[in-house]
Amino acid sequence: MRFVDVIEKKADGLVLSDEEIQEMIQGYTEGSIPDYQMSSMLMAILQQGMTAQEATTLAMAMMHSGDVVDLSDLPGVKLDKHSTGGVGDTTTLVVAPLVAACGGTVAKMSGRGLGHTGGTLDKLESVPGTCIEQPMDVFKDIVRKTGVAVIGQTGNLVPADKKIYALRDVTGTVRSIPLIASSIMSKKLASGADAIVLDVKTGSGAFMRTKEDAFALAKLMVDIGKLAGRRVSAVVTDMNQPLGLSVGNALEVREAVQLLSGEVSEDDPLFEVNMILGSQMLQMGNLAKDDAEARKMLKEKIADGSGLLKLKEMFKLLGGDDSYIDINKIDELVKVEQVIDVCSKEDGFVTSMEAEKIGTAAQMLGAGRATKEDVVDPAVGLIMQVRCGDQVKKGDVLAKLYVNDTKNLEESTKLIYDAVHITKELGEVEPMFYGIVTPE
Repeated sequence: MRFVDVIEKKADGLVLSDEEIQEMIQGYTEGSIPDYQMSSMLMAILQQGMTAQEATTLAMAMMHSGDVVDLSDLPGVKLDKHSTGGVGDTTTLVVAPLVAACGGTVAKMSGRGLGHTGGTLDKLESVPGTCIEQPMDVFKDIVRKTGVAVIGQTGNLVPADKKIYALRDVTGTVRSIPLIASSIMSKKLASGADAIVLDVKTGSGAFMRTKEDAFALAKLMVDIGKLAGRRVSAVVTDMNQPLGLSVGNALEVREAVQLLSGEVSEDDPLFEVNMILGSQMLQMGNLAKDDAEARKMLKEKIADGSGLLKLKEMFKLLGGDDSYIDINKIDELVKVEQVIDVCSKEDGFVTSMEAEKIGTAAQMLGAGRATKEDVVDPAVGLIMQVRCGDQVKKGDVLAKLYVNDTKNLEESTKLIYDAVHITKELGEVEPMFYGIVTPE
């Protein structure tokens, strides 16, 4: 096979065969296909798209380029949940232990934060002693003991995706929906779960800026799951404002503890999105017959404290100091040199927010990374005091900044003012939830 012929075939809008895609991934991973040819192929895919079958073959080929996790020796339906990335997105720390408390088996591999989005691993590591790099046998043992474990990716998982993603980053092809879908699904398939719930974000703080693109990505990932023999559903949620009020690592752990302790209102967006995700996970795990039964189970596990207990157990088994996972001690994780109020300069209504700027403000305070080498300060970040639709008066607090290093304080403050749009009249406010895509 001459790879140039395959490039021309895709550039002409034709469908690639399974064999052509598999040989492409093998050749690029091994080095026989050079970067310049793969760059040309990625651009052809960006311009011409891929069918669901092509994207599935691509995801499966990348999955098989390295290690594949086998979870078959764990009990029940192995469940996973993945978010496409957002601001104040604390759902994993809430829904994973809640589903485990309901009898689910949640075995999840997560990533670190980069740019304006937060990473679950950084949140876990804000609890002293927590080790997210665990051998596979220890990972499985934790799941057996408590029903839930969240760790970093282990071994040589999807090396083809890592290599291709680096190339996409410098060739202007990151935004291709088939490439995004196959990248995400290659990692999820390699992680070994039977059923996967995807939280696809859309809006100013998300990778998918429009609802149309978010639903297109959601549908393609669900199709890939079906063709690959996995149960997948995708929930499309809003990221035009932070999901939770807290943005920062320990701050988000505290908000998760507050929710699991019954201190977050049921009409709060973070509570509601966790109910939607948890309900999907319980139904896909054959633990609840419908949404109503699933929600009742999840709320019961908040009320009786068993969801919080699962989170506490998981931290302990990961080596963390689980004494912090307590509503009376969690504040100690977020002690900083100063907490600074950012106050409204005018009367009006919070009509909209730019979540990306809010995430960047937290990152610049030290809560996130601009590059992979940056060191994160687990205690810093911010807590929003307003949501879209709220009425504010001049002097009301818009956000509280948790600060240890004032180097970027002025710029972070400016970003909050730029991000929160206040108008005299209340405009239309976007909902937090847009819909669910299932194989059916």
